[in-house]
Amino acid sequence: QVQLVESGGGLVQAGGSLRLSCAASGPFSSYTMAWFRQGPGKEREFVAGISAIDATSDYANSVKGRFTISRDNPKNTLYLQMNSLKPEDTAVYYCASKYGSAILGSRYNYNYWGRGTQVTVSS
Repeated sequence: QVQLVESGGGLVQAGGSLRLSCAASGPFSSYTMAWFRQGPGKEREFVAGISAIDATSDYANSVKGRFTISRDNPKNTLYLQMNSLKPEDTAVYYCASKYGSAILGSRYNYNYWGRGTQVTVSS
């Protein structure tokens, strides 16, 4: 059983930065991890993922060059560094995990989810 707890969300002005964290209990190093987000009235969408084996990462086009995903296996923690934030990045951000090395963009491939952390970017 994996439990995920996100932190680090908040209110920031456009152009600012935030760093999200996701603390995992249970198996971590063998799980591919990802961040998803859900804005008001929108579907939950893939933001970034990092594989279990070699820490290969992948990003949604909308965040490439601005967001960086990383993981610290000894600390069982996933991170998302978000720079140059835009109002359209406003959403609840969720941490998710799946067993295996493939980074997949569909939420239905992920077995475990945190409760989310709110990120609000003001213009």
